[in-house]
Amino acid sequence: MPTSAKWWIDGDESAAEMLARVSAERSVSLLPPPLHRLPLRVGNVVELVGPSPSAKTLILIQAAINTILPSEWNGVHYGGLERSVMFIDLDCRFDILCLSEMLKHRIMNLNGSMNKMNQDQEDIGMQNFDTRRKSNIAYDEELYTLCMRRFLYVRCYDSFEFLSTLKTMHCHLQKEKEVKHSSIHLLMIDSIGAFYWVDRATSFLPSGSTNRKSLSLQSVFETVVQEIRKLVQVHPMLVIATKTTTFGDRNFANEAHRKYLPDTLDFRNAATNTRQLPYQENMPSVWQSFVTHRVHVRPSDHVTIVDRQNHSLYLSEWLLPSLSYLDKFIVQDGGVFLHN
Repeated sequence: MPTSAKWWIDGDESAAEMLARVSAERSVSLLPPPLHRLPLRVGNVVELVGPSPSAKTLILIQAAINTILPSEWNGVHYGGLERSVMFIDLDCRFDILCLSEMLKHRIMNLNGSMNKMNQDQEDIGMQNFDTRRKSNIAYDEELYTLCMRRFLYVRCYDSFEFLSTLKTMHCHLQKEKEVKHSSIHLLMIDSIGAFYWVDRATSFLPSGSTNRKSLSLQSVFETVVQEIRKLVQVHPMLVIATKTTTFGDRNFANEAHRKYLPDTLDFRNAATNTRQLPYQENMPSVWQSFVTHRVHVRPSDHVTIVDRQNHSLYLSEWLLPSLSYLDKFIVQDGGVFLHN
């Protein structure tokens, strides 16, 4: 089978099944702010870049929850994809309890809305209400367990483990698909530049050192791009990677430009990079050229009041492709929401 056909044909599926799958893969409504602005689809590589903290990981978590939830469950509409997510943690700081609490909050919130509608429509006694409430709790736990099984998590402590994970991921994803009958929709990497300084330092080791080439920054990212590209060809999915910036203030832009090295520039996107770049770009050009979309997020200096509570305000700006306006969003009840 030609490589290009693997994007659209999945084994012995029928034409109707193929169209339904492609339609779901092209859905963008499940992506939280600021990723909702453009029609992202499988095959795209999105870089979510910003200082720490700027809600980058929370955006990933909400996108993951929207993916692992079902569209409907026992009469309750969740609007999810019922697909799996692969989360590769390179920062080694991911809090699984945060994902768990956000998922539980979403499920209980939607169940509570449905229960309220049912109570408004029916006159039920207290005894029946207690029985029904206990039933809902059990049903929530079942849904929660099913969703968590769709979240695949891998933690890597260095570039060797990261590359090993990518090279063996095809077999792992194939087994998951056979067992769960559900393919991966999102590949998340948090954070792609976690080992930058370690890998860069190895480039200056004495020439007699062993494994010098395999550890160099350039060779690492050449292999990373190659392996992800092969994965996406066989397992069509959307790739979202976070990256922590060196500079978070536009005042440092001119200094950052002067410090660029020729081998780290993405000449294809030079117009975007030189237009008041809000951070210093240090990733190799092979990675920059691989990225199809880039969003810059950063915390605002202001605090907004929502429901009588103070919330941190965040700003987002599309750098690739460039959009001419800023989005404002907040983190509320474990979710990311646009703020007017």
